[in-house]
Amino acid sequence: MNVLDSERMADVLAPLGYSLSDTPDDADLVVLNTCHIREKATEKVYSELGRIKALKTARAEAGETMLIAVAGCVAQAEGAEIMRRQSAVDLVIGPQSYHRLPELIARTHRAGGERLAADFEAAAKFDALPKDRNARGVTAFLTVQEGCDRFCTFCVVPYTRGAEVSRPAEAIASEARGLAAKGVREITLLGQNVNAWNGEGARGLAGLIRQLATIPGLARIRYATSHPADMDDALIAAHGEVSALMPYLHLPVQAGSDRVLRAMNRAHTADSYIRTIEKVRAARPDIAISGDFIVGFPGESEADFEATLALVKEVGYASAFSFKYSRRPGTPAAALPGQVDEAVKGERLARLQALLESQQRAFNAHQVGRTCPILLEKPGRLPGQFIGRSPYLQSVHCDAELSQIGKIIPVEITASGHNSLSGRILEMA
Repeated sequence: MNVLDSERMADVLAPLGYSLSDTPDDADLVVLNTCHIREKATEKVYSELGRIKALKTARAEAGETMLIAVAGCVAQAEGAEIMRRQSAVDLVIGPQSYHRLPELIARTHRAGGERLAADFEAAAKFDALPKDRNARGVTAFLTVQEGCDRFCTFCVVPYTRGAEVSRPAEAIASEARGLAAKGVREITLLGQNVNAWNGEGARGLAGLIRQLATIPGLARIRYATSHPADMDDALIAAHGEVSALMPYLHLPVQAGSDRVLRAMNRAHTADSYIRTIEKVRAARPDIAISGDFIVGFPGESEADFEATLALVKEVGYASAFSFKYSRRPGTPAAALPGQVDEAVKGERLARLQALLESQQRAFNAHQVGRTCPILLEKPGRLPGQFIGRSPYLQSVHCDAELSQIGKIIPVEITASGHNSLSGRILEMA
């Protein structure tokens, strides 16, 4: 979602004459797009601002100007604090106000007016974004939903992104058609809780996916990120019936202990999660499952953690994201008793990641010798090398021609690594 937000900010700034710079050193405007999910990410904001301030000072000494903007979820959560701590920042803008960037920049240049924009106007944001969006390759992200109503006790999203708001189906389809007309072959539908999408014009996310699958030129559809409690039967059925919907599902579970899940306010149990995975695999047997995990949540015992390991072994993941619990100010979990020692968190995370990485290596190794349809996306680092994606979202390296970018080509997988595959293109029939 942050990648897409950055693209959207570039789009709304383009009419003002701004274009992307390869480095902040000679930029007229530096936008620091931020994430508030973990404490470490937030800490990086202030250290990065110090570095950018030095660039701004150097430009000022040379008689040039530089504006510094902080955007994203840290801006939403800590806007006033950012302005207080770092005087070099010219404006702070939350995720719901990106469409106001031109206005805020104009006000800043006039040295007056509003410098802090951290309100919630998700619907207005959808309406105000450019209708004719630029395509930056053969794949694209497409926002369909913003915000979350789930209020997991560890999560800042409801406070920084606001309540759930869904875009109408026709607005989404119109953007998708525009992207497909510009050569985009694959779209990823984005939302903080994407499978809770309930916009006008389609019956749930499954209905929306079925509509989008009819768009000429659009060959692949993905979506992220989902909540297990919103994984309904219609969406599960779509995985088995819509050929454009890729066999990859990112479905965060967070923990394998029901006691911890209740404390997290996750609205699912370990067993209900496993039953959901079973239904998805019955609909699409070759589907790759990805997940999110938090270790060291307040009150997590060794037995609770062992339950998480047991769930991982039962499900079998193709990939996963795992983190130590990070205490976020303002969330209910931050005030819970039983905060787990950092050393214990680290040891548990290492054990979990070792298991998850072994599963990912096994999944990748299973592809060796198979022929997979690969969407070639861009040149690789080596001469003649190109990079594409398998249906399971794996990065695949192979020798190809520049003219083959954007095509879905049969590739025989010849080797696997931890994060990528290698292969050779077969003759197309």
